[in-house]
Amino acid sequence: MEIRPHIIIIGGGFGGLYAAKTLRRAAVDITLIDKRNFHLFQPLLYQVATGGLSPGDIASPLRAVLKNQKNTRVIMGSVTDIDSKNRKVFLKDKSLDYDYLIVATGVRHAYFGNDQWEDIAPGLKTIEDAVEMRRRLFYAFEAAERETNTEKQNRWLNFVLVGGGPTGVELAGALAELARHTLKNNFRNINPAHARIHLIEGMDRILSVYPEKLSAKAHSSLEKLGVTIHTNTFVTDIDQNSATMRHEEKDFIIPTKTVFWAAGVQASSLGKILGEQTSATLDRIGRIEVEPDLSIPGNPEIFVVGDLANFKHQTANPLPGVAPVAMQQGLYAAKIIIQKLKGKKHKPFHYHNRGSMAVIGRAAAVADLKFFMFSGYPAWFIWLFIHIMYLVGYQNRLLVFIQWAINYFTLNRGARLITEQHLSVLKALKKQEENKNRGEEVIADRSNRCEESPDSKEQNAG
Repeated sequence: MEIRPHIIIIGGGFGGLYAAKTLRRAAVDITLIDKRNFHLFQPLLYQVATGGLSPGDIASPLRAVLKNQKNTRVIMGSVTDIDSKNRKVFLKDKSLDYDYLIVATGVRHAYFGNDQWEDIAPGLKTIEDAVEMRRRLFYAFEAAERETNTEKQNRWLNFVLVGGGPTGVELAGALAELARHTLKNNFRNINPAHARIHLIEGMDRILSVYPEKLSAKAHSSLEKLGVTIHTNTFVTDIDQNSATMRHEEKDFIIPTKTVFWAAGVQASSLGKILGEQTSATLDRIGRIEVEPDLSIPGNPEIFVVGDLANFKHQTANPLPGVAPVAMQQGLYAAKIIIQKLKGKKHKPFHYHNRGSMAVIGRAAAVADLKFFMFSGYPAWFIWLFIHIMYLVGYQNRLLVFIQWAINYFTLNRGARLITEQHLSVLKALKKQEENKNRGEEVIADRSNRCEESPDSKEQNAG
């Protein structure tokens, strides 16, 4: 029986999935490992967060996507370690041998050393993040509707978005349209259009990686939607009731119950593991500095693709963490393995930048297609077309197209759901805040009782 090379791909995102699909006709055995059982179209997560789409619209089961690819099996699990010397990948309950390894585990949001902010200001990298963001967003309007105190009501209707990159801009635009159009006449005690949306950016302009002209267009479009943009501004503190900012050495406070995070990323934990195993160099956010062919120095059988790779051989700076980069790198890594198996030489990876786009709102977007820059309705229309085409699965494309058409003509967003789980969490937070407001005597009294009872100590420890 012929023993075929075994290729392990860690991560079912754009890079991992494109690598797997490129190897579909190769004489190899492939194992795709992901801690989720689906491929997620991350560029549209903000639409789930603002109720425009449901989670299932932008996610496709990996087993369904690869069901006709007979040389591939899918394992749902988390990789705990990698032994590069003996070519082994470890999961919690088993280990797998590999001949070639492709790591495409991406990045997650980072809080610049302020990890305590994560519970208060969720980021947007996973389906769970988007659903949590959606819950907090719509609950804020519900809480404001019930509130009789004007100051507290305004706090619920203040939204702070940290980060003026594409995610922050798209979130701000969608939230502004939601408040001013979708929720119009839905409430009796509040006017959702009175919601204040603050977009915080540390640079001197939003969309700083875009040409200045398009950045200015985006700025203008957001302001027309009622978004307040704070540039050259940094977050210094976040708590349950406010966000503290610093602008030109002066601090100011925005009273708010809702903060969303779209600034800063750090590499997945596998970056550190690979660095320790292979002595690879990591950059300041934990990405692996790869060779021109995306392999790890000294380990030509290990490839790193997508957001986890720091590829700086083409330009002075690493390539951006966007879907097209991951797709092209996944495809390239797979082709390199095929060429290696045939004993052929290969050229270094070269990213073909076909441009970048960001949507601001209804019929408003900016597009930089390298030799042609434009904005407004044409950019928005092309953005819709490209995102539908890149969705995995015909059913997803059809569902998203229909939903977008309905949303466009009715100004409605049908996935505005708040689950009981979220309500219970918010109730717990509210109760905690009420207890705090009662004074330290209640807390001290509870602490004393715990110290006096050994059983209480054991229960609290558990």
